[in-house]
Amino acid sequence: MNPEAERLAASSPPPPMARSVEELRDAPRFTLLVRTAKLVVDGQEYLCVLRDASASGCKLRLFHGLPKAKSFALETSNGQRYPMDMMWARDDHAGFRFHEMIDVQELLADKRGPYAKRHVRVRLQCPIVVHALGRAIPAVLRDISTEGAKIDCSERMMLRQLLKLEIPGFPPTFGRVAWRQVPYHGLSFESGFPLDQLAHHLKAMYALQPQNAAGEAPPLLS
Repeated sequence: MNPEAERLAASSPPPPMARSVEELRDAPRFTLLVRTAKLVVDGQEYLCVLRDASASGCKLRLFHGLPKAKSFALETSNGQRYPMDMMWARDDHAGFRFHEMIDVQELLADKRGPYAKRHVRVRLQCPIVVHALGRAIPAVLRDISTEGAKIDCSERMMLRQLLKLEIPGFPPTFGRVAWRQVPYHGLSFESGFPLDQLAHHLKAMYALQPQNAAGEAPPLLS
């Protein structure tokens, strides 16, 4: 190569792929995080803990095996979702790669958002039975967290009324009505769930949902 060609080659920017690899390698990684989040698996929500993150991916602590799935997304407590692919799973941790490079500072600033003091809520649509004043009333569980739940019940409950909930996969659960906007009622549990227990109860709930067309429960990733 003549001197002029060498000079032009040296001054040329690296190809896009080379820049992408370099950006991935140099992306700052924030480790030793303990941030409760949700792993959305084919639209179904599971609790997890964000342990580290970079612009290109993250590592999550899981509480159980996951169903084989076509899509994954990380959802933070402010509702922001980050589509991603699972790259590896080992013991109770799994690594994921985001579909696009993200602003990791924005991800970690989640707790300074409008829901900073709000527990992560898992959205559901699960039929349950509410026991109140000696009656068994059908209702629908709309969301649940370690400290409370939102139910859809046509019966108008009194504020501070104590309710007993029969939820598939859960032990008998007691909560008081904290707010109401009929048919919706917000409940505060008498005794909250540790995060890992709630995660396992949710897994049990999902396992009790209707089986697939082949008559088999969804297989789990080890």
